[in-house]
Amino acid sequence: MNSLVLSALSRILFGMLMAASLFILYRGHNFPGGGFVGGLMAASAFSILALSDGPSAARAALRLHPISILGCGLALAVASGVPGLLTQGSYLTHWWLHLGSFHTGTALIFDIGVYLVVVGGVVAMVLRFYEDDAA
Repeated sequence: MNSLVLSALSRILFGMLMAASLFILYRGHNFPGGGFVGGLMAASAFSILALSDGPSAARAALRLHPISILGCGLALAVASGVPGLLTQGSYLTHWWLHLGSFHTGTALIFDIGVYLVVVGGVVAMVLRFYEDDAA
């Protein structure tokens, strides 16, 4: 009975944590928060799934290997600084786009890269703990 309640509740918490992590990710390039904090929240969501339904449920929800996600995030974070290097000669000088009240730029791309690095790294660590426990 307890496992059924935890399993059902974990799906609700997963959705809420992922929505909150995406909000914090987007909000972070203008206010406190961003890729690191949002990534920790998303990794917590996957960790809750692993705790309630096992690591296979977390892997299925993630859809990609955590190290692949980490590598893509690292490449994205590094690539976000290249436009400033090419135009102003300074790496990580960000470009900004203002469309009415919508403001974004390459800082958001950097934050998305950090988000993916944190999600991939923390989820890989959590899933590795489950592998060590099974051995």
